[in-house]
Amino acid sequence: MALPLIHFDNVTKVYQMGDVDVPALRGVSLAIDEGEFTALMGPSGSGKSTLMYILGCLDRPTEGTYCFDGQDVSRLDRNALAEIRNHTLGFVFQTFHLLARTSAEENVELPLLYAGLGAEERRRRARAALDRVGLADRMHHHPNQLSGGQQQRVAIARALVNSPRVIFADEPTGNLDTATGVEVMELFRELGESGITIIVVTHEAEVAGYARRVLEIRDGLIASDAAPPAEQA
Repeated sequence: MALPLIHFDNVTKVYQMGDVDVPALRGVSLAIDEGEFTALMGPSGSGKSTLMYILGCLDRPTEGTYCFDGQDVSRLDRNALAEIRNHTLGFVFQTFHLLARTSAEENVELPLLYAGLGAEERRRRARAALDRVGLADRMHHHPNQLSGGQQQRVAIARALVNSPRVIFADEPTGNLDTATGVEVMELFRELGESGITIIVVTHEAEVAGYARRVLEIRDGLIASDAAPPAEQA
């Protein structure tokens, strides 16, 4: 059997607030296969964001082991974690984090600029990513010339431009109206069906319903691990 792409073994995370230890994760073990579409749900303070930060190599566990594609990344230094993020992972956030004075194409090119690619290759990949999210005709528009849904699509194109194996989306519909949120989640569904592993952090059941698997996080532990209700019916 193939190893899971993501494997946590008894992962804990403790933050220090002055002299006080604040546990955020209390011994989480889980496995996520390549190509799975997973939602992380839970109330504020449940640990779901901490879990995403560690999954996305933005933070390290206090104890326990995190293996990504068979490699123990739990104790890698910042440079090694950044290398994994830049070449393997993509991120989409509630606030789109687009540069206001640059075009959609230039925003999408940014990860490639950091990776040292030449201008022609950056342009080719950025345009392909924008075409994939349905914005080929908006590549020269600036963020203030785009709707909220279009800006989020630019952010998704930027996450796609390095051909990531995993895309993390943190409350990706939080700043969108209902109809636009549906369009964005349908896009994530399509990306998941193409083989990309999608991990969405959300507090909305409607958003989690697009996933094939829902992990409910409470008090730093996985309280439930199941298909969403529509899948179970």
